[in-house]
Amino acid sequence: MAAPLLDIRRIYLEPAAAALPRGQAVVARFPDAERIEVASHWRIPELREAEPEDYLRPKREVLVLGVKKGLPFRPNGRSADFIAPSSSNGCAMACAYCYVARRKGHANPITVFANIEQIMAATARHAAKQGPKPEPNQVDPRDWVYDLGENGDLSVDALISDNVRDLVALFRTLPNAKGSFATKGVTPALLGYDPQGRTRIRMSLMPHGMAKLLDVRAPSIAERMAFVPELHRAGYEVHLNFSPVVLHEGWEAEWTALFAELDAVLPAAVKQQLAAEIIMLTHNEALHDVNLAWHPKAEEMLWRPDIQEEKRSEAGGVNLRYRTGWKGRWLARFQALLARHMPYCRVRYAF
Repeated sequence: MAAPLLDIRRIYLEPAAAALPRGQAVVARFPDAERIEVASHWRIPELREAEPEDYLRPKREVLVLGVKKGLPFRPNGRSADFIAPSSSNGCAMACAYCYVARRKGHANPITVFANIEQIMAATARHAAKQGPKPEPNQVDPRDWVYDLGENGDLSVDALISDNVRDLVALFRTLPNAKGSFATKGVTPALLGYDPQGRTRIRMSLMPHGMAKLLDVRAPSIAERMAFVPELHRAGYEVHLNFSPVVLHEGWEAEWTALFAELDAVLPAAVKQQLAAEIIMLTHNEALHDVNLAWHPKAEEMLWRPDIQEEKRSEAGGVNLRYRTGWKGRWLARFQALLARHMPYCRVRYAF
């Protein structure tokens, strides 16, 4: 039997977070967990200094409870108009390519921020300041769109606290703004949040075999595809993330099969509002080193210097991306495949 996604046995908590109502509610959900006070959710040596081979256990067993200090809104223009202050960071899933895993130095289990009221109030003020959206753009024709889950997966967060429910409720009240988050999760609780079309969920998909190798601890592609119509019926705007596109011998046949399966599964109502993002793989040298200790088979697909080139990130890290020139050609081939098999699926963003 597979291990549960969450089996929280230890909670690192900032005292300020534990004093807030949301923090108290989270702690109450896990009454048997050991509680360890920390000065900062960022500075927990036990998480930073863990052995690379022991990568999955903290994702399943550890929860961090903190207070979000800064509340900036960053312009985006890709998946969203703005990146909102996140209500969490980290994830219980262990996708081998995910940059989120690096943020606390190792596995980065979920950190929940207890000051959700402050986060929501800042979001409402920011949306009010924007006023009506002056003209359509690739993000949305009418609303300002706020990405709510840049550093985690809100479908998993919904298993821990009511932060996601509260955010969905907030966007029901904002006449000019829409929430958005990408997910690999299949969380039935989301179906009861009554989004009324004001929250966009971007379901991340890739071919079955690649997901089985790379999307460790995530629901299967079949489960995710089956959940898409349910989310739409529950009142979400549902888009797709074809992400990451991992190039290897036979990739076109794999994606063609996935598009055909999607075309058969998705009802007409979903197809009529469907849009997608396409994101080619970017990998990271530090994550590559960690993966070699716990999941080296993944690196055979992710670390391909023969078709990748180095690019320094703004923070100075070494990333590998598919080579300039070739990447554009492969992306064009991907889009042509999608247009052939799912012509109703508008490509909102491709990179």
